Amino acid sequence: MEGAAPADEHGSPRKTKQGGFKTMPFILANEVCDRFATAGFNANMITYLTQQLHLPLVEASNLLTNFMGTAAFTPVFGAIIADSYAGRFWTIACGGVLYQLGMLGLVLSALIPSLRPATCSVATTPAPSTPTCQRANGGQLVVLYLSLLFTALGSGGIRPCVVAFGADQFGVGGRRPGEQKWSFFNFYFFTMGLAVLLALTVVVYIQENVGWGWGFGIPAIAMFVSVLSFVVGYPLYVRVKPGGSPFVRLIQVIVAAIRKRKEAVPEDAAMLYQNKELDAPIAVDGRLLHTNQLRFLDRAAIVKTTDAIDSGATEPNP
Repeated sequence: MEGAAPADEHGSPRKTKQGGFKTMPFILANEVCDRFATAGFNANMITYLTQQLHLPLVEASNLLTNFMGTAAFTPVFGAIIADSYAGRFWTIACGGVLYQLGMLGLVLSALIPSLRPATCSVATTPAPSTPTCQRANGGQLVVLYLSLLFTALGSGGIRPCVVAFGADQFGVGGRRPGEQKWSFFNFYFFTMGLAVLLALTVVVYIQENVGWGWGFGIPAIAMFVSVLSFVVGYPLYVRVKPGGSPFVRLIQVIVAAIRKRKEAVPEDAAMLYQNKELDAPIAVDGRLLHTNQLRFLDRAAIVKTTDAIDSGATEPNP
């Protein structure tokens, strides 16, 4: 007999019409447009900063390094929000909107003359001299910084969730009985690579030969299509209810171990508290085996009579 269907974000049983390969066009379209926009935006950014905003090369490089470092760190917070509170669907959707706002800021910066410094001037008398380029002022840089911040925050909601959200559509094991024997992950990485290839060729060419307005505008349009295509598929998605972040659980263990540091650890590991529901997703037999490493953390699993238990609940407060 098959087990009960997994619950969705509202706690109700999953409907059979949800999930499966019919959701792939929406998810993969989202990923293609997102990667196309991200790669097209990042590929030639150093040129835009030095030639259009007239920033010194060292300052432009530091700016991009700080931006990429921030964009690489925000997925940690995005994953915690998705796992603990919002769920993957809404985290991806909100991340896409934030990224879209950042792209629109860059498009406006490239199109509106007042958001860019004046073009370089060359003195012709008494003899031609080196061009004098005015650096971007404080207000123009504020628009740039806010745009980059929004894109970094947006990528933090998209990157940690898309692959896991796609895997959710196929249930346990990544596949659903009766569906075509295609691999979602093969499709995912193929389309991602194709999108990056197009961005590094087509978008970079447009930025250098047509103009920065279209060079940033095309990725912004692609990002809009990405968000739209993802939201349109809402009725078809399996939306798994947030189950809590492993980062939060790890912190809970450390805090509990410190609070019980004076307690004696029982010799029999079976006397320690166990939560089979938490162990089941990461243990073959539904229970994690006890080890002798980091035994100080065993104190977190000591059950005390003073441990608070919520009204009507059977489990101690974590």
